[in-house]
Amino acid sequence: MWIVAGVLIGLVIVASLAGFHLGPHAHLAAGVLGVLAAVWLLVMAGSGRSTPVLWVLLSADLVVSGGVGVMAWYGLSGRANLGHRPLSLEGAEGIAVGELTPEGIVRVRGEQWSATSVNGNIRAGARVQVLRTSGVRLEVWGEDDELAPADGAASAADELKERNT
Repeated sequence: MWIVAGVLIGLVIVASLAGFHLGPHAHLAAGVLGVLAAVWLLVMAGSGRSTPVLWVLLSADLVVSGGVGVMAWYGLSGRANLGHRPLSLEGAEGIAVGELTPEGIVRVRGEQWSATSVNGNIRAGARVQVLRTSGVRLEVWGEDDELAPADGAASAADELKERNT
């Protein structure tokens, strides 16, 4: 009888630990196994095997089973994600880390993202605004006065400056 109790309690522990990786369904399985272990320990106590170790195991089993049962209920009821909605990056402002020609890296909210400029090349250090997210890539709009010349071509102001010198 002690072997069965040991196996059941061992399965409760393994399923409880697996629940942290596999999710609330494993915690639910651990809770069910815990109830079975508690019933088995009570049967053992009723058959005259009432020892202090049995009562300690029963108490520990009830605490662990209750805890994983609450975690399973919390995870399966959908309450676990209420306070952790991802913030949208759309409309957020950032800085071009390197030149966007039109693809490059931008820093938005302290994180670096791959980005594509929708209004031409953007100089490094220019302010950008996120228009859309597409997976892990952002589509950004750069400030007009901070746009770099496309494909290495000189801007009209640069051409005028060269003519006047």
